[in-house]
Amino acid sequence: MTNKPSFLSDIKWTADGLVPAIAQDVDSGEILMMAWMNDEALTLTAEQGIAVYWSRSRNRLWRKGESSGHTQCVKEIKLDCDADVIILAVEQKGGIACHTGRRSCFYRSLRDGQWVENASVIRDPKEIYHE
Repeated sequence: MTNKPSFLSDIKWTADGLVPAIAQDVDSGEILMMAWMNDEALTLTAEQGIAVYWSRSRNRLWRKGESSGHTQCVKEIKLDCDADVIILAVEQKGGIACHTGRRSCFYRSLRDGQWVENASVIRDPKEIYHE
């Protein structure tokens, strides 16, 4: 990318050039997932209206839903007061944001010193991902 949008300079990027991005359901406010964005991912997300993230494990851009079909239509992009966290208000297509087949990645709650599942699998990941 040669001409980077000026809004990128307002963000406090990590030493690796990333910023955490939280996907939040636009209607319910439910937190669906957290991922990382680099400047290209954020620019593409802003331009296309579809969530694009940076995969640290694959070391490449990935469009949410590229293999599952569960894309995130971005309705609003917000920056926190410290300019170091992004929130994406999204419409989650297919109702599943988590690679485990659940609506949200935050499906465990701490109760009495133990992590307890608070949400069921909507669809078996083996039926979703065909790699």
